[in-house]
Order: sequence, then C-alpha cells, then structure tokens
Amino acid sequence: MSLRFRLVFYLFGLFIGLYFVGEFLTAKAKSKGVEFCYFPNCRVIKDIRSKAFTTSPAVDSIFAKKITTKTEINEAISSGDVDFSKSNIPYKKGKKYIIDSQISGNKKVTLTIINYTDRVILEEIKFN
Repeated sequence: MSLRFRLVFYLFGLFIGLYFVGEFLTAKAKSKGVEFCYFPNCRVIKDIRSKAFTTSPAVDSIFAKKITTKTEINEAISSGDVDFSKSNIPYKKGKKYIIDSQISGNKKVTLTIINYTDRVILEEIKFN
C-alpha cells in the first residue's frame, strides 16, 4: 500500500475517533451539568455565582419596595455581560465588577458587585 493510501486511511480513522470522543464528552458534560467556561465573561460570572451572596442596605431597600426580586437579579447575573473596561478594579479589599443585563419586561439593569475571596456583595442596582 502506498503512503498516500495509508495517510488517507489514517486521517479517516482519526476524524471518526475525534467525532466519537467529542460526542461522548458532550453527552457526559450535559448529564452531569458541567460547564466549560474558558471565556473571561463566563469565568467571572461562574466565580460570582459560586460564592455566598449578600446585598447592601441600598439593594435591600429596592427589594423591600418590590421593584425587583432576588430571582430576577440572579437570572440577570447569569445572563449578563461583564463590562471589563469598568471592572476588575481593586475596591474595599475586593474587586469591583459591573454587569450589564436585562430583567423581566426588557428593563436594562446595571449591577455593581464586589467580589471578595469568600463572598460576593451586590452593592448597587441601576435601572437604565
């Protein structure tokens, strides 16, 4: 068998193998709820959601007035975009992150979050 045929058979087998490995890993990740976060936005939001979540008194007053709810804010954090030009700034012994998102009714909201090593504080909610 010539080198050209061996190369074709090798590449054909390699592509079939890569396809099955990709399908296997995707199915395993979906069944266990594993996310592959490699982009900066995804990594920051995953880090924020993995820590204990508290709110400032200003945000507590917004929740008391029933302007928005904690579940809407959690969804806004999950689906939001981190504004890196204003974020990752040292602030009160933590790092400040600005997340732009939407809540129900297509209201635009800007969240100011302070990320510490052990907890996260939602400091401010601005409705745009």
